[in-house]
Amino acid sequence: MNFVSVAHLSKSYGDVKAIDDFSFEIDQGEVLALVGPDGAGKTTLMRLVCNLLVPDSGTIRIADLDVAGGFDRLKEMLGYMPQVFSLYLDLSVEENLIFYAGIYGVTGARYRQKRDYLYGFSMLAPFARRRAGDLSGGMKQKLALSCALIHDPQILVLDEPTTGVDPLSRRQFWEILSEFKRQGVTILLTTPYMDEVARADRACFMFGGKKLTEGTPGELTGSFKGELYSLDTLPSTDLIKRLNDIPHLQSRRFGTGLHVNLDADLKIEDVSEALRAAGVDPGHLVPAQAGMEDCFIQLMEQTGD
Repeated sequence: MNFVSVAHLSKSYGDVKAIDDFSFEIDQGEVLALVGPDGAGKTTLMRLVCNLLVPDSGTIRIADLDVAGGFDRLKEMLGYMPQVFSLYLDLSVEENLIFYAGIYGVTGARYRQKRDYLYGFSMLAPFARRRAGDLSGGMKQKLALSCALIHDPQILVLDEPTTGVDPLSRRQFWEILSEFKRQGVTILLTTPYMDEVARADRACFMFGGKKLTEGTPGELTGSFKGELYSLDTLPSTDLIKRLNDIPHLQSRRFGTGLHVNLDADLKIEDVSEALRAAGVDPGHLVPAQAGMEDCFIQLMEQTGD
């Protein structure tokens, strides 16, 4: 049985449909990543799951309990970490932990045991008396996660938990999440980082409030259509336009160069003349392996069509 089940969820703000007939399921101990650009509806979806917003239609069930009607029983099972750091900046690390532990009745020896455990993986013990407002970005995120974990939740809902955090802290953060996954904690998160999507068990690509596709990282990258090539050249707007004017070819800025995608039934030889006319030597195109970003952009472009 699925631990989390979201079925045909919709939510509008006036004339704007933030979530449009969205469904997904998560097994216990699984990590599901929601991926989409700003405005895709990710934060709205997370707030709906946490009962902070009421859906216009659809259902959300966690541990076979309806979120709308049984949240008093569910809130003990859920740990939520919003996108914006929301702890008390004028309280110390320890004081924030004490405050959130008290909300859930975690006190005395039980609190001390849990605090010491959280300090062990977060490495925040040396900063226990430091004000939260004086912490680095990475330490703030680890404190926020610790507060969300203080009551031993069965599901973690994390809204872009590593945005703006340095690469080392991001890696440490995912090591922490991996440990809790091994303990059977279910994790639902949003992320703008495609390398983090590869760490999840499954991912949902979303755009304009709708689900584009869902699958394991391998399934998602395997769904890329056509042949992909990399081009090590200055990705000027003018060059991209000239390339995109070639039928059955799409070019996209990728890092400091370009990715060029040909329809599956074409070869470089079929567009060599058009490439030269656009100012590109066909011999400079190097076969490339499609990544998560290539797949996501392709799906968004198909939706736009």
